[in-house]
Amino acid sequence: MNSVVSPIACKVNNVFIHVSNLKESAKWYSNLLGIPFNKSNVKSPVYNIPVTSETGLTLDDHTFNPSFKLEPSKHVLFNFYVKDIDEAYKFVKNKGITIVKEVERIGDFAYFNFQDLDGNVLMICNC
Repeated sequence: MNSVVSPIACKVNNVFIHVSNLKESAKWYSNLLGIPFNKSNVKSPVYNIPVTSETGLTLDDHTFNPSFKLEPSKHVLFNFYVKDIDEAYKFVKNKGITIVKEVERIGDFAYFNFQDLDGNVLMICNC
């Protein structure tokens, strides 16, 4: 098998989430992740959530494209990692966030799905 040299790095650089209200979504995600939120730092059309990993998280309200029509993803876009799935489930549930798939356990692996403010489906899992 021949090895092909690619100019594309073998890493996911950034995840984009399309949102309808950038400031409210930035506040919601900051609250979910327990990070400080300063409304004055949010400037349309995109806001980068200050995550602490190599992969970034960008919210995009498409103000530069008036013909853009937001169609929330009904399929999981990505997942957030947690050590304790039950603690995370209670945390999300107590925030009044819509759970769309209850905790499922497959051996040591466990996950559940929920929706953001626009109805995008996200996952929380322990692996």
